Amino acid sequence: AMDGAPPPTSPSGLSAYVAVSQLLGLTLLATTGAWLGRYRGGVAWHSPLQFNAHPLCMVLGMVFLQGDALLVYRVFRHEAKRSTKVLHALLHGLALVIALVGIIAVFESHRTKGIPDMYSLHSWCGMAAFVLYLLQWLLGCGFFLFPGASFSLRGRYKPQHIFFGIALFILSITSCLLGITEMLLFKISDSYSHFVPEGILANTLGVLLVAFGLVVGYVLTREEWKRPPLAEEMALSMDFKTLTEGESPGG
Repeated sequence: AMDGAPPPTSPSGLSAYVAVSQLLGLTLLATTGAWLGRYRGGVAWHSPLQFNAHPLCMVLGMVFLQGDALLVYRVFRHEAKRSTKVLHALLHGLALVIALVGIIAVFESHRTKGIPDMYSLHSWCGMAAFVLYLLQWLLGCGFFLFPGASFSLRGRYKPQHIFFGIALFILSITSCLLGITEMLLFKISDSYSHFVPEGILANTLGVLLVAFGLVVGYVLTREEWKRPPLAEEMALSMDFKTLTEGESPGG
């Protein structure tokens, strides 16, 4: 940039949509906590309440943090690409760790109470989302964060990485919706159809999950809101391609 030039700004509307996504994200976390605290007794490890750590961790990790990790390249549009990559990977990694805690909680709770594992559609979708998310994170780190992958290999894998990132976000939200429904049918099946407060609150959480996913998805799919490559990044890309592919920058 030339000296005295105004600082780069975000495209019109982007900041508003990002702010709405964060408001929705914090609201769905608060709603999850209110549901578990008001109607399910709260959260505690190594106790009958251990199971409640599962929905809290999954909403926090597999939805809120995963969504924020996807938004990194839209929010930090003018920062160094390397720093943005690291933040993207760290947020996804933190989401995985928190989700793993939630998975451990449900398996330990089931074992203590003698409940069978992995028989429901929710558990199948949820475990698939976690395993594929872990694989996506490992492949992303291997291709984009650590040196070694060639320029052409990165270019061929990038569309798959983007597609599966969005697909896994959708699968994670779907798994949460299935889990909410399953939990309500187990806990309040006799009164759920009478519009009891717990059912209404849990349904509201489901609506918030869908709304958060829609707003994040809208931001991610707006072509004009994609992060523009900086001039120095384009030069580095050409140098990297020359070193890894043996091509000249003008080739």
